[in-house]
Amino acid sequence: MKAVIVILALVGFAQATNFKDVLKAEFKSFKVKHGKIYKDIYEELQRMQIFKDNMVLIERHNKRFAAGEETYEMGVNHFTDMSASEFKRLMLTNMTTDYLKEDIDNIYNVSARAGIPSGVDWRYSGAVPPVKDQGSCGSCWAFSAIGALESHHFLKKGQRVSLSEQNLVDCTRQSPYYNSGCVSGWTDKAYEYIRDNGGINTASYYPYQDKENSCRYNRNYIGSKISGYVTIPRGNEYALASAVANEGPVSVCIDSSHFQFYKGGVFNNPSCSKNTNHCVVVDGYGTDKFGGDYWLARNSWGPNWGQNGYIRMARNRNNQCSIASYAYYPLVV
Repeated sequence: MKAVIVILALVGFAQATNFKDVLKAEFKSFKVKHGKIYKDIYEELQRMQIFKDNMVLIERHNKRFAAGEETYEMGVNHFTDMSASEFKRLMLTNMTTDYLKEDIDNIYNVSARAGIPSGVDWRYSGAVPPVKDQGSCGSCWAFSAIGALESHHFLKKGQRVSLSEQNLVDCTRQSPYYNSGCVSGWTDKAYEYIRDNGGINTASYYPYQDKENSCRYNRNYIGSKISGYVTIPRGNEYALASAVANEGPVSVCIDSSHFQFYKGGVFNNPSCSKNTNHCVVVDGYGTDKFGGDYWLARNSWGPNWGQNGYIRMARNRNNQCSIASYAYYPLVV
């Protein structure tokens, strides 16, 4: 009996040692793939431990996914050496909804529209630009506002134009917009600035810099103009689908606290709150045979995150993650 116990203990030790070796090798590959360079050996060891802990979390989740207990898969990406708290601090924003008010003159009128198709994907129309990367600046709100505007500019003018997120980051911190650059902001305030300002600069003139700078808007390099924006009725997922189908991509602000390791499938997480800390662009919607109804959302964490920079979020599940609570699209002129 003692011999059996010793053998089992040795097998367990060998398995644990092998798992550690595998994680160490995967961490080495992770560093190379994502160009990770740490300041000293102490940070390297700290990042390796965080990576190992996150790999255990990912592995456990994916076992549930393989068993049909989860609707989405997790995977390794450039955030895998970040703790959950660090990810939230660096990549998500602190958005307060206290000041937000619906503009009753510009609320989307869903009753004036016919029924909606079963699925929509604006990427196939040529209206959707490539996925961008906001870097370490909390400027998701600017990328969301610009992302929807670039699509609507194409739909209105038939022209592909890359517009300046940095213009918004630098120039909407003053009255009456009060966005907070790399800390937080709202897409409706971004659209108010573009409307009041008489336009937004092109990205070629005013490139993204991943940090806040002084405003240097130049009216000689305007890339697009708007007359205003339309608000989707708060929390109404059918109205959001109608707007996406009939008008084009829509800027939305959501709770993305659990997005860190998303890889694919339909993100369905009932613990997703009604708070908001991130903004994306809804480019379509559809139904997955395993995950059910979903929203197709374009993120701003680069094309190597999620499904080529996209996430499919649960649709028609009680406005999960506040997907339809703060949704807007611009009116291009």
